[in-house]
Order: sequence, then structure tokens, then C-alpha cells
Amino acid sequence: MKRRPLSVAVALTASTVLLLTACGSSDAGSKDNDKIAGSDTGSQEATSSPSASDSAERPDIKLTGGVEDVFEGWETGNATKDAVLADAARAQTAINDAILKGKTDTPGLTFYYQGEALTTSVKWVQKWVDAGLTYTGITRYYNPKIELFNDTSAGVSFCADETKAYNKERKSGKVDRSPASDDSYVLYNTRLEKTTQGVWQTTSGTSVRGSKGCVQ
Repeated sequence: MKRRPLSVAVALTASTVLLLTACGSSDAGSKDNDKIAGSDTGSQEATSSPSASDSAERPDIKLTGGVEDVFEGWETGNATKDAVLADAARAQTAINDAILKGKTDTPGLTFYYQGEALTTSVKWVQKWVDAGLTYTGITRYYNPKIELFNDTSAGVSFCADETKAYNKERKSGKVDRSPASDDSYVLYNTRLEKTTQGVWQTTSGTSVRGSKGCVQ
């Protein structure tokens, strides 16, 4: 899996490449998936995962090992949209935390993912575990777009820049600093559903590596 760029890559073998996306990856219909639906979210201020404003007892997730998630432009000024975007961001950090810990049952993973997305995410984390890999570095999430379908469901798409994230062998600590490429950029399209506690959980999604809409 080559994650030099992080969002997806981890070198299992010299000839095998895996993608690391929270909701799975697909090249099918890439032309349509390259189009980010929804409205622009405004400013490009970089922040870590947004703080929660509801009363849900959320798990405390802190990335370690030189790993950082940076979110740019993840506030719109609209309370509902910002709540959706905040939980979409936390979902990304939750799966990264699971990979770092090498566990598929972390509180964050099961809290921010449900249904198809949870199943896919657990399988993806297990691939990292089986490969004996983790990662280090910074992943930048930017250009978020959001559409509210109704009071309890929404769609969010965004880009990930993994050019400063690198695969790392869990036992030896060796870091793979292969050069970045277009595949270091990933387009995510996700669906979120609101729980009775006010948490927007990711329930399904796709990702497109090397998306023209994200490559910079």
C-alpha cells in the first residue's frame, strides 16, 4: 500500500499496493466522482479536528507518533452544516487513530462509523495490521463540500493531501519516504446520518485516488 501519501497507501510488497480510505476506494464512475457536489465551505483556515458542541459523550481521540490531521476550511458559519463537517472530520481522525493503534475496535471507529462504512473501515484497518504497517506525518483535508438532504442525512465530499504522510513498518520503525505523485491526492464522497444523540455518523462512501479535482 503506498501511502507516501497517507490517505491510502501502504507497501505490503514491492508489487502490491493498497489504498487507505475510510470508506473504501473505487475507480468506477471516476468521472462522476471527480465532481464534488454541494456548496463551497469558505475560508481555508487550517485547524485540527473541530470541537464538539452537542452533549454526546464522545471518545477522546489524540493522534500520536508524529501524526497530525489538518482540516482547512471546515467551517461555513451555518450551525447544522458545521456540525456535519465536524463529525466528518472526526471520522477521518478516528480511522487514522485505529491504524496507529493497530486495532479494529477502537471507541472512535465504532462511534463515528456505522453500517457499510464501519464494515469497510474495520476491514481496511485490519489490512494495515496484517501488513505490519502504520504511518507517520501530516494529512491535509481541504475543499469540503456539503449538501443537507434533510434533518438527519447529509452528503460530504472533500480532498485529502497525503504528500507529507508516510508508511512506517510497525516493528522496525522504518519509514517509506517514496516520492509523492498524483495518487497522493484523494477525493472522498461520504454520506452521514444523524443519531438521536446528535452525532453525524458516516454510513457509506467512496474514494478516488488521483482525482483531478484534488490534485494540486
